[in-house]
Amino acid sequence: MSDKAEPTLNETEAAHELQPSGEVTGETVEESVAETLHDIDSIKEELEAATAKADEAHEQLLRTVADMENQKRRQAQELEKARKFALEGFVNELLQVWDSLELGVKASMDEGADVDKLREGSELTLKLLLDAMNKFGVEQIDPREQPFDPEQHQAMTMVPSADIEPNTVIDVFQKGYLLNGRLVRPAMVVVSQGE
Repeated sequence: MSDKAEPTLNETEAAHELQPSGEVTGETVEESVAETLHDIDSIKEELEAATAKADEAHEQLLRTVADMENQKRRQAQELEKARKFALEGFVNELLQVWDSLELGVKASMDEGADVDKLREGSELTLKLLLDAMNKFGVEQIDPREQPFDPEQHQAMTMVPSADIEPNTVIDVFQKGYLLNGRLVRPAMVVVSQGE
């Protein structure tokens, strides 16, 4: 018995189909080798082109990641600056009020200080402060003789009154304030209770 099995009829037919019908010459082999080498060169060129594209895409990705990191760092720095200097404009406005208060205190220390002039200076200083606050969205709540609003007012006491309609603010102990429409401090008020 031999180690090789006899080819079956189908295998033999297939082998005959694979063999060229004509003779194999040196030229045919050279052409086949040349064609194969050309195919290999073509595949190498395509591989080199694909590798170059991949390298370019990788470099572009690295640049994009670096740009994003730089942008993230710049935004963090800008946010930090915004936090530190957000009140700069407000402080500049308040400096005028500060200066005016210092002048008023200095004027009140003079022996012949005129109370009327001091009062007038204080009123002007309050106006400066009010203008500065309004410029930055701070509104004063002074609800005297208005209906009581629990959203913006805090009732300190209720007083019976026959002349004033119930739940009306009679007096204001301390004014309230809004910042851009949001309550910062409620007005502390006295409210009429009715009889």
